[in-house]
Amino acid sequence: MGTRAFWADVAERAVKTAAQCLLALWAGDGVSLLHLDWPTSLGLAGTAAALSVLTSIASAGIGDPGTASLVATSGRHTRG
Repeated sequence: MGTRAFWADVAERAVKTAAQCLLALWAGDGVSLLHLDWPTSLGLAGTAAALSVLTSIASAGIGDPGTASLVATSGRHTRG
């Protein structure tokens, strides 16, 4: 969890999560970008990003070493 690669992985996941949240809000609301409730939209996206960061931190050491993933892709099994 103390590596630069881990935190880059965490940041990438958080940015993607925030973007997905904004797109879902905008598509579901059916309004133009000029008429959006920007403070609420950005607040929800920020909350989603913070939850993503917390999930990544909680996932440290479960999946592949040095990543924020729960999935082990290198053939290493996490369960018996």
